[in-house]
Amino acid sequence: MAGRCFDEWQIGDRMEHEIRRTVTETDNLLFSVMTHNPQPLHIDAEAARASEFGQILVNGTFTFALMVGLTISDTTLGTLIANLGYDKLVMPKPVFIGDTMRASTEITELRASKSRADAGIVTFTHELTNQRDEVVCRCLRMALLKRKAA
Repeated sequence: MAGRCFDEWQIGDRMEHEIRRTVTETDNLLFSVMTHNPQPLHIDAEAARASEFGQILVNGTFTFALMVGLTISDTTLGTLIANLGYDKLVMPKPVFIGDTMRASTEITELRASKSRADAGIVTFTHELTNQRDEVVCRCLRMALLKRKAA
């Protein structure tokens, strides 16, 4: 099990996730089609070229999902009971096809579950940056995690 249990985290723990991912045209197109998002900036090269960006913009919900996905193996793989919510999602810079993403995580809050003695709530601050070290996505993720077995 690669993820950590609730008891294994401390506020201020920080990690740079090793897995990086270059975003492809196929990623963006498939995600946009699968989620029924017809935004021309994501799927129409001519419309995108005519925009202020001059190129296809990667679907923001793909960017968010990729950020969370890149963090799972180091944070909650095998220890997650449930994701409780996401907050303060921001995307300060656009993502373009060919950008290479990397994620980092910091633990910003820990609290014991009031209803489950075998679990606790961890607040992760996830951040996604591109190859130019620009932050392209950031959010808080609250997750209910198992405690270590006694």
